[in-house]
Amino acid sequence: MLAGKAAAATTSFCSLQATLLTLAILTLLSFTYFSLNSSILHSHPLSPLNHHHLLPATIPEDHVNTTTTTTVDDHHQQLSDIYHSPKVFGLNFADMEANFKVYIYPDGDPNTFYQTPRKLTGKYASEGYFFQNIRESRFRTLDPDQAHLFFIPISCHKMRGKGTSYENMTIIVQNYVESLISKYPYWNRTLGADHFFVTCHDVGVRATEGFPLLVKNSIRVVCSPSYDVGFIPHKDVALPQVLQPFALPAGGNDLENRTKLGFWAGHRNSKIRVILARVWENDTELDISNNRINRAIGPLVYQKRFYSTKFCICPGGSQVNSARIADSIHYGCVPVILSNYYDLPFNDILDWHKFAVVLKEHDVYRLKQILKDIADTEFVALHKNLVKVQKHFQWNSPPIRYDAFHMVMYELWLRRHVIKY
Repeated sequence: MLAGKAAAATTSFCSLQATLLTLAILTLLSFTYFSLNSSILHSHPLSPLNHHHLLPATIPEDHVNTTTTTTVDDHHQQLSDIYHSPKVFGLNFADMEANFKVYIYPDGDPNTFYQTPRKLTGKYASEGYFFQNIRESRFRTLDPDQAHLFFIPISCHKMRGKGTSYENMTIIVQNYVESLISKYPYWNRTLGADHFFVTCHDVGVRATEGFPLLVKNSIRVVCSPSYDVGFIPHKDVALPQVLQPFALPAGGNDLENRTKLGFWAGHRNSKIRVILARVWENDTELDISNNRINRAIGPLVYQKRFYSTKFCICPGGSQVNSARIADSIHYGCVPVILSNYYDLPFNDILDWHKFAVVLKEHDVYRLKQILKDIADTEFVALHKNLVKVQKHFQWNSPPIRYDAFHMVMYELWLRRHVIKY
């Protein structure tokens, strides 16, 4: 009996030894295999095919070809100073151009409230150009089943022109959106997460903010992206406020003409502007004016000041945004952002510190010294990079690759990943 148990124990022990020996042999073979592979990879450079495994996850391999990749790399090698990640931006941009589709709801009376802003100039230019560009671009699809995102074409400027109150505007917007929700199945699939609307002037912001379902669920593309009024950076998009057409050609590569340290002229319609004017309006090195320059002084005097200045001060007005930022970029004057809560346009794509000076509002008291402390070599680099970003803050019809429209579309492309129910 005891002998039988001992024999069984001996057999089990031998079996365990055999198992452990087998595992040891397999482990040794595995290490040998991977070591050989590693030595081969180190002795032979990665082929173009192997490089595809290093591309961002959003770029499928079948969408990448040598010609496209080379073109993108060449283009962004020249502009690498202004992007956070030029190669990723270039590859994802190409993927967006090839695949992105947006469905525009056809509902609404274009002669009354929806579809198209009144004009493509002045404070409505950015919103108006987007409405026009999206219709004439490759991104529009008439098949909602192909769409990544859905555009709600609300334009409140016509309502304002008819004298409609903000309360009634909100009611009109709410009725319009609720009619889309009841008529189509697309909003309810994502609770509106794949829907967006575009508004630049504060009229549209005030008209929509009274409808929380729209503001909180959908993507807001707005010119007033202030953190303290409900703007959500990872969801919403900052729309650049551009007053087109520009009165004068673009500036750049004209450093010898820029003899004035800083410039600002405008109305005191915000706290920071009041402080700016009070502290610096009598300074001899900073050209600070309490009011906009009177046109009676001469034609385009205000615009010409941009050409002769190194740094253009851009404090927020009634809203956190300022059209002076786009003006400064266009005329080649390095913008100085004075704001505590401003998600700058294309901030997750462009490195603003490479072509602008970004300050908090409390820095206004040390403004002149901060600007004087910027070395000449640093200013030259800022100015050169500023010229490179000008194309991103220009609207065109039809739209042109890398212009403001395409940059906004790229921001929307980054926000297309939502869960559909």
